[in-house]
Amino acid sequence: MLLSSPAIILTAAVSLLAAILGLLFGFGAGRTRSRLRIDAPAMSGHPELERALRIQGNTVEQLVVFLPALWLAALYFQGWWAPILGLIWCLGRVLYAFTYGDYRARFPGFALTALPTVILMVLATVGIFNAWTASSV
Repeated sequence: MLLSSPAIILTAAVSLLAAILGLLFGFGAGRTRSRLRIDAPAMSGHPELERALRIQGNTVEQLVVFLPALWLAALYFQGWWAPILGLIWCLGRVLYAFTYGDYRARFPGFALTALPTVILMVLATVGIFNAWTASSV
């Protein structure tokens, strides 16, 4: 496996896209705070601000699990599955953000975030197990 392989380069691009999404959601929360004239450190006071902060907070919570799972799957399972699932995760985050107002409407976005993360964790586990058993022989 080379760091210059197309699947690893795409995994890096997906990681960068995920980080950019996290940053954009943070900027969105700040912009909402400014527009509504709610000074920090207040974390409540208007439903729009609370939504923006929850979108940002939930994305950060998801990133903590997603990024290690993405890279472990990319490095140990190899192939195109990791970056494809990573792109699905990014699309799920955007869908989640745009549909956050109604918990039923935001479920597809959440599912497109949670399911790829779980699959990446399974792929990483299988890949690490296979690498471990191959190195033990």
